[in-house]
Amino acid sequence: MEIQTEKGKDFEIRDSSLAEAGRKTMDWAESRMPVLKLIKQRFEKEKPLEGVKIGACLHVTKETSQLCDTWLAGGAEVFLCASNPLSTQDEIPAALVEKGVHVYAWKFMDTEGYYRSIGNVIASRPHITIDDGADLVSILHKLKRGETDSEIEVVKQIIGDTRDIIDGVWGGAEETTTGIIRLEAMAKDNALLYPIMATNSSPCKNLYDNVYGTGQSTIDGILRATADLIASKVFVVAGYGHCGKGVAMRAKGMGARRVIITEIEPHAALQAVMEGMEVMSMIEASKVADIIVTTTGNRDVLRKEHFTVMKDGCLLANSGHFNVEINIPDLENLSVEKIQIRPFVEQFVLSDDRKINLLGEGRLINLAAAEGHPSEIMGISFSLQALATEYIAKNKDKFTKIGGKVLEIPKAIDDNVAHLKCKALGIELDVLTKEQEKYLSSWKVGT
Repeated sequence: MEIQTEKGKDFEIRDSSLAEAGRKTMDWAESRMPVLKLIKQRFEKEKPLEGVKIGACLHVTKETSQLCDTWLAGGAEVFLCASNPLSTQDEIPAALVEKGVHVYAWKFMDTEGYYRSIGNVIASRPHITIDDGADLVSILHKLKRGETDSEIEVVKQIIGDTRDIIDGVWGGAEETTTGIIRLEAMAKDNALLYPIMATNSSPCKNLYDNVYGTGQSTIDGILRATADLIASKVFVVAGYGHCGKGVAMRAKGMGARRVIITEIEPHAALQAVMEGMEVMSMIEASKVADIIVTTTGNRDVLRKEHFTVMKDGCLLANSGHFNVEINIPDLENLSVEKIQIRPFVEQFVLSDDRKINLLGEGRLINLAAAEGHPSEIMGISFSLQALATEYIAKNKDKFTKIGGKVLEIPKAIDDNVAHLKCKALGIELDVLTKEQEKYLSSWKVGT
């Protein structure tokens, strides 16, 4: 699909005439993100990000618009590109450009446009990077190492062969599980060149965003793509981490006849069984599944041997960050015909006339076919990102000396966000008495 874009000095988007619709959508999101709104109000007074350039590679949605708005309130200059070719809500870039954000994002980006947009963000020479999947960080490091591939060549067309462009980065933060896996692997190999805060590892992120956000939005994406019924179906979830738990929980709640989990980790498998799920190998699950959702962060979770035993009409969807969990080349090689059934449903007809339906091109189904996590959930996660950005800016001298490490978000930041969210929901917490505090302290080691 060839998409015509509008280009300006500091942006490339689909259609600037969508700005009014974007403003309305942004207002809707703001009303559902009270914690981030409180942070924005403080940022407006204190300006903790004055003079800071933020380079962000995120899903360009109504929720992300509120994070950008918070950064702007803090005094930052914001450069934003999409972290997924299908997740951009085109009215949002139009509205953000009006606010002064440098946006490079549109829905249905091709590969060249995707990396060109990353190149435009890198060209700003950001002080802080904010990632969802670590593509921005990865490209910065490839440039530093002098690597050459098709992605880098596209970026170089924007910035030239600039190996020192990473040197001005103080630190960054990563939003998602897949990104953290990539960054930790880089750190282990001593290949990571600056510190990254693991927003995804914070309780406020993985306990709420990954479970409740991914769970609801994945089902939402499947329903919008297909309009099918979940009740009575055999629903298979690959992986029982936080995201897989959320998807399985929602499938069970919507009446799936059986919810089956596939796992490689024994503790996760045991937990699934004790929470009422079946656990079996993917090859066995593939034989009975009506719907299969991958949530692992790994590649080739579904491949040739699984496709050959699937039932006629099976639906395949991915809720991991990259479109590698379902081996699409294997599926194409097995097929004699591919039919576009609905906007986000491709039907692969196999030689024996069985039909396998791939949703959202194997990309994140919750953002390809739906709108991603609800604003209420992203208000928690993006509050962490906003405060992490402030923390990096206030401690830039310290960060530039740390080197390539993946760091935890300080507990005080995570606890603060949780307390603010409780307050926003009208949740009243108990407080320990002095006697209770004394009693608990008596259990400390050495007392």
